[in-house]
Amino acid sequence: MTLPLDDPGRRLVVASKTSENVEHIALAGGIYTILVTGEQTDGRYTLIEMRVPPNGGPPPHRHDFEEMFTLLEGELEFTFRGEQVRVRAGETVNVPANAPHFFRNVSDEPARMLCMCTPAGQEEYFRLVADPVDGADSAPPVLTEQEQAERRAKGRELAAKYRTEIL
Repeated sequence: MTLPLDDPGRRLVVASKTSENVEHIALAGGIYTILVTGEQTDGRYTLIEMRVPPNGGPPPHRHDFEEMFTLLEGELEFTFRGEQVRVRAGETVNVPANAPHFFRNVSDEPARMLCMCTPAGQEEYFRLVADPVDGADSAPPVLTEQEQAERRAKGRELAAKYRTEIL
């Protein structure tokens, strides 16, 4: 096997949640920081830091890409194909493509984790359905019930375009 030549057009990416060039968004009551984008990885993957509030997490869903979570702080309960698994700081979970899943923060403190999706694209979906915030430690905006319903409707409307099915 012969490896392709190095692509000098690709750049080294150094990411920090405090860098000016990263995006912070509020989604599902949490704050997500897009650390590495698909644009930076030639579409190979995206890396997102997720701060999930107590009782927070996405609705049941599935998508046709791999998703891996490394829990840095807190405790989450993942529901994978209907079975629940507790995950604690220091543990990593890989969700295979197309498998139904969701997670909930089951602790009284915010949970913090890294989420890698491969190939990239999930960050684009998040950008379209979330609200921009100033930083990783920002409080999410307080949304009315109407605004929350609008965000959920937009998420459902765009899901298929981003290879996701809300269950």
